[in-house]
Amino acid sequence: MERPRGRAHRDRSRPRAAARAAARANDAILGTLTGDAFTAAAAEAARTAPPRENGGNQDIKNLTRGTRVFYPVFVDGANLSVGDLHFSQGDGEITFCGAIEMGGFIDLHVDIISGGMETYGVSENAIFLPGGDVGPRYEQFLAFSGTSVTLDDEQRYLDSHLAYQRACLHAIDYLTKFGYSPEQAYLLLGAAPIEGRLSGVVDIPNSCATVYIPTSIFDFDVTPGKDGPTRIDPGQGAPRASR
Repeated sequence: MERPRGRAHRDRSRPRAAARAAARANDAILGTLTGDAFTAAAAEAARTAPPRENGGNQDIKNLTRGTRVFYPVFVDGANLSVGDLHFSQGDGEITFCGAIEMGGFIDLHVDIISGGMETYGVSENAIFLPGGDVGPRYEQFLAFSGTSVTLDDEQRYLDSHLAYQRACLHAIDYLTKFGYSPEQAYLLLGAAPIEGRLSGVVDIPNSCATVYIPTSIFDFDVTPGKDGPTRIDPGQGAPRASR
């Protein structure tokens, strides 16, 4: 979506202070760029490592084949790049690089909707129509809730990030009862196509988040029952840092 020309706007892709731009130029790692091209890119380009208003590293697992994405365009002559393909990933990619990475090819078709940002009220976000033919489909889930209270019983007002973290920790605690190590359970939540949801953000002071694990990714019954959890052989286990 292209912003109408001649309309005043704040260019969010540029640093807000000359000092920050200079510092960024000194520290930037920009592949083969050198000289003036390096300086200009370091001072003006928008970093795509974090998610941001023009896209960035959003890690949305449902963006599969057939997806349509409508991105705002902030500058004339803007470029488009795509990458970081995942074979499988849980919502949030909670282990940072915990998705199953993959190589691949992406076939794109690009259209410009002139004035689309103003027409559709898109100023700092993207709009998605996820592809429906290859997304993960599961019928049964085991869900865990979490609230915005720390492990030290400190209440954080409507902290949805904390609530999701606690939901994931509850899922990890549960999976260890079946024989997984905590590290294995943690990695599983990052790589498996779990569903993460904000379930309550209005009932002050606590927010509630939930994580849904599809039961069919396991080759044993992972649901609670009167006979207790099935114990598995965890195998070699996950690597652990020395400290």
